[in-house]
Amino acid sequence: MPAPLETLMAGAQQLGVPLTAERAAKLLQLGDELLRWNQDYNLTALKQPEQVLTHHLLDSLSIYQDLAGQRIADVGTGPGFPGLPLAVVAPHSAFTLIDATLKKLRFVTHAAELLDLGNVTTLHSRVEDMKGVPAFSTVITRAFAPLPRLLRWVRPVCDGETRVLAMKGRWPPPADADDAGELPDEWRIDSVRRIAVPGLDAERHVINLRLKVLQS
Repeated sequence: MPAPLETLMAGAQQLGVPLTAERAAKLLQLGDELLRWNQDYNLTALKQPEQVLTHHLLDSLSIYQDLAGQRIADVGTGPGFPGLPLAVVAPHSAFTLIDATLKKLRFVTHAAELLDLGNVTTLHSRVEDMKGVPAFSTVITRAFAPLPRLLRWVRPVCDGETRVLAMKGRWPPPADADDAGELPDEWRIDSVRRIAVPGLDAERHVINLRLKVLQS
């Protein structure tokens, strides 16, 4: 069986993510630290390092090529996914990791300090309450909310140039699924990309959305 470092680097290559051995080692350190904290704080349902590698690290990296701009928000980040892995591989972008659960943000802050990620800040808030905040270039969500509600909630941190990347499973969703609800009128889907996450036997898609305003 390949070593975790080899598995991670090979998986990143399949996803088109430029990953040095140094950054791969940081990602594995992040996974180890998550499992260590998980024993006391119940941050993730995953218990095995190989599960964390596929379901958290590689799954997070799978949207690297969809990032745009310098200011990126990870809304509902939980214990820092996908924001922390993306911050490792995109050091020149500034990541704001937002969550309403303080114990999870404590881990995010600790992990960012441990990995020396100066491009990560945390924000303890509900995104729908963030009125008057400058719009982000890219807003990422993973396992956050059904798409119609998600778009209403992130509206305060978006403008006509913001790209919203919603990480979803099956797409199109079943007719009776919450994600199948009607989008708010001001939003449009720009593109849908199917993702094959190495080692993960599940459908993955990234839905790229924008506001209709200010678009030609």
